[in-house]
Amino acid sequence: MKPADIRAKTDDELAGELDRLGKEMFNLRFQRANGQLENTARVREVRHDIARIKTILGERRRRQA
Repeated sequence: MKPADIRAKTDDELAGELDRLGKEMFNLRFQRANGQLENTARVREVRHDIARIKTILGERRRRQA
């Protein structure tokens, strides 16, 4: 997910996306622990997407204050 795509979404949409990515991250960690994870790069992608969303939400909060 690109930063421009994230900035185009509302705070509520980003919160929902953050929840979805958190659940996906949990499932990926569980699969890795069981040795069933096929796409190991996806863990890094999800982690970076979470960080991007949190960064943009933080920027918006600082701009409002």
